[in-house]
Amino acid sequence: MNLPLFIARRINGSEGQRQEVSRPAIRIATIGVAIGLSVMIITVSVVFGFKHTIRDKVVGFGSHIQVENYMSQQISQPAPIAISDSLMTAMKSFPGVRHVERYSLTQGILKTDDDFLGVVFKGVGNDYDATFLSEHIVEGEMPKFTNGQSSYPLLISRMMANKLRLKAGQRVFAYFIGDNDVRARKFTVKGIYETHMSQFDQSLCFTDYNVPIRLNGWEADECSGAEVLVDDFDELDSIAEQFVQHVNHRTDKYGRFITSQTIREAHPHIFSWLELLDINVWIILVLMICVAGFTMVSGLLIIILERTQMIGILKALGMRNKTVRHTFLWFATFIIGRGILLGDIIGLGIVILQQQTGLIHLDPASYYVDTVPMELNIPIIVLLNVVTLLVSLFVLIAPSFLISHIHPARSMRYE
Repeated sequence: MNLPLFIARRINGSEGQRQEVSRPAIRIATIGVAIGLSVMIITVSVVFGFKHTIRDKVVGFGSHIQVENYMSQQISQPAPIAISDSLMTAMKSFPGVRHVERYSLTQGILKTDDDFLGVVFKGVGNDYDATFLSEHIVEGEMPKFTNGQSSYPLLISRMMANKLRLKAGQRVFAYFIGDNDVRARKFTVKGIYETHMSQFDQSLCFTDYNVPIRLNGWEADECSGAEVLVDDFDELDSIAEQFVQHVNHRTDKYGRFITSQTIREAHPHIFSWLELLDINVWIILVLMICVAGFTMVSGLLIIILERTQMIGILKALGMRNKTVRHTFLWFATFIIGRGILLGDIIGLGIVILQQQTGLIHLDPASYYVDTVPMELNIPIIVLLNVVTLLVSLFVLIAPSFLISHIHPARSMRYE
């Protein structure tokens, strides 16, 4: 039989016999652990949700890896590249690659009777992975993009629609300035999307794959590049290394150099900003663990002082200091356990409530999202529970040595 555990259970179960001093101390310690853990769960859920939401939006516009003309990274104008079918097949065969598709870009001006707006037209084909854009359609429908003859469909953002006073189903003229002429095309607004990523929403619209190619005067086998989606974002760097080794520095049929870049390299400012959030998380986790630890230390000291007579009796019966310390550490474990359970209920409850209702709102102009995104990560939450328990017990080891200074004769002198 584990004697310290047995005695701790009896102490923990004697609710009615607890003195008035220890009862509030135990409650404060329990609440301190609960608050600390619930704040940690909410913080981690918000940061994971925010980082993954913003990351997925950036990837939705630019894929994980872009294969393009080397000059595209040096100049602001779209530069063509000829990506052969054999290269497409080779890229699709790389381990970890989920999808590869060609795309084309051109610049133009959308004009209505009242206003005009310079935008980038991105041409995508019937092999385009439209999952991301479909989730953010707010008006109209997702166009059925094609690689062949175009009917000039157009998918624009809510920002563009508000500025130009356009709605789904309306037609709008677009003007494209070439070297010696200006070309006009009439597009039909099939749908309107909204992602709250202002740097994309204010400038990027989507149409059929061949439209930018014809307007740029490119050959049929030329495009702006290829977009690559991977299975696991955490493996992006290792997959990108395969492209560096097998794709970069190749030349197309016209002698132009092919290069690749990851989404991190294309938008370093966004990903650097997201990485800064990790510092805030560590600060909050350390502070909350300190809160839980300090409340448990104060609670244990009060309980030990209140149970001085009981400690004296146990020592008089022959129990060693180590065994008595273990008894109170087991008792503290029960208190921490109740605090952890309460913290899990509060933290998980708030996270699930926000996921289901979007109760807490944000300014999308500043945060790129209109509600606080929260993501449940069960392994991380389990780790937080274990760390909270272990750290709380660890900081109690030193205060528990107060028991060795309690003498049986002195402690039992007064009733």
